[in-house]
Amino acid sequence: MSDSRDPTYPIREMATAFEEVVTGTSCNQSSFKTKRGSFLFIGPGAKGIGFKAMFKLKGSMPQAETLANEKPKRFEVGSTAWVTTRFSAEEPLPKKIWEKWLEESYLITEKKI
Repeated sequence: MSDSRDPTYPIREMATAFEEVVTGTSCNQSSFKTKRGSFLFIGPGAKGIGFKAMFKLKGSMPQAETLANEKPKRFEVGSTAWVTTRFSAEEPLPKKIWEKWLEESYLITEKKI
């Protein structure tokens, strides 16, 4: 059931629609993975404030780096191709970004790109 206050719901819904996805937990985050590995971690933000999602990127890394420079509180590029995003119900992660990054993260994990 959709919760209109939870901006992670549509992201989770799309993640489970990919082939052979298994959900689990890692710390306090939901994890989405295939046999080859995890492609999404999503859940509450630090200290329960807002939300966060982590995507594994390759081709979209320049976009992520630009966003991290422009909005460092919302986007963080890690050293291992993972990008962390922080958002809220009032200021959700733009759909155009999360749809692209989610698909890319899944395809990287499946070794399809």
